[in-house]
Amino acid sequence: MGARRLAYEQGIARVHRIGLPVIVVGNLTVGGSGKTPLVLWICRYLRDQGYRPGVAARGYGGTAAKWPQQVRADSDADSVGDEPIVVARRSACPVAVGPRRVEVVEALMRHTECDVIVCDDGIQHLALARDVEIAVVDGVRGFGSGRCLPAGPLREPASRLRRMDLIVAYGQRRTGAFNMRYQALEPRRLSDDREAPAADFAGVPVHAVAGIGDPARFFTQLRGLGLDIIEHPFPDHYRYRESDVDFGDELPVIMTEKDAVKCRRFARPNQWYLPVDAKLPAQFGRRLLTLLREKTDGQETARHSRLSGL
Repeated sequence: MGARRLAYEQGIARVHRIGLPVIVVGNLTVGGSGKTPLVLWICRYLRDQGYRPGVAARGYGGTAAKWPQQVRADSDADSVGDEPIVVARRSACPVAVGPRRVEVVEALMRHTECDVIVCDDGIQHLALARDVEIAVVDGVRGFGSGRCLPAGPLREPASRLRRMDLIVAYGQRRTGAFNMRYQALEPRRLSDDREAPAADFAGVPVHAVAGIGDPARFFTQLRGLGLDIIEHPFPDHYRYRESDVDFGDELPVIMTEKDAVKCRRFARPNQWYLPVDAKLPAQFGRRLLTLLREKTDGQETARHSRLSGL
C-alpha cells in the first residue's frame, strides 16, 4: 500500500478527479466494522442538507457479467452483492457497483442527478480522488495483533488513521473518534416486510442467523432485546440455500438485513430480519458538512483560478 500510495502521489499512477465531491467510508481491517449503517446515515444526512447523494460500491461477491451495474431494491444479490441492495432499499439514493470505482462513479454521473458521491468502502482504492475520508473502527475488536495481512487483520498500518479526516468508533469509545451506536428497529418478516414488536418473540427460542463480519455483534444485539436465541453464524457474504435456514421446526428465525436480501426468494412465514439504524452525535454531521464545504469550495476556487489564467 505504501508503494502504491507513493506511485499515485508522484504521478506515476493516475488519480482521477471526477468533478463532484467524493466521501469515502472504509476501514483498515478485513471483515465488517459497521460501514454500511454509517453510509446510510450519511446519505440521509446529506439529503436533509439539500444534497443528492449517489452511492458507489465494489459489489463484493457479485457475479455480473458486465460492470458497472445499477443496483435496485429488487436486484439479485448473487449478481451485485448483498450490502449494495440494503443501501438501495434503505437510502432512496441511486446505487451502482463494480470493481473499478472510477467507472462506477462515472456511470452514476451519467445516469443520475447526484451531486455528491458516497463510497461504501474504497479507502485503499487510490485511483479515485477523494475529498473526505472516514474510517470506521471496531471499538471492541480494535486492530487485533496490530499486524498487516497475513500476520494480522490490517490492510495497511494503523498509522494510516492519522491521515483520515474523520474517525468513527463502534462498540466502545475511542479517543479522537466519534462514537456510533446501533438502534434496532422493529423486526420485519421476509415475505411481506410486515413489522412486529421484538417483544412478540420473547418467551420462545429464536433461531438467530448472521452471515456478517462479526456475528457475535448481532447475537448480542438480539439478547439485548430480551430474546432467547440459538446461534447460527455463517461466513461473511455467505450465499444461502433454502436448507441453510431450515432448522426442522417452526420456531422464529431472525437474521440480519444483509442476510435477508439473499433469503427472500425462499422466504417462509416464520423468517424475519432486524433492521438497524446508526446513531451518531450531532457534532459528526456538522463536522462532515464543514469538511465537505471546505474541500469543495477550495476545488471551485482553484478551478476558477485555472480558467481565469487561460
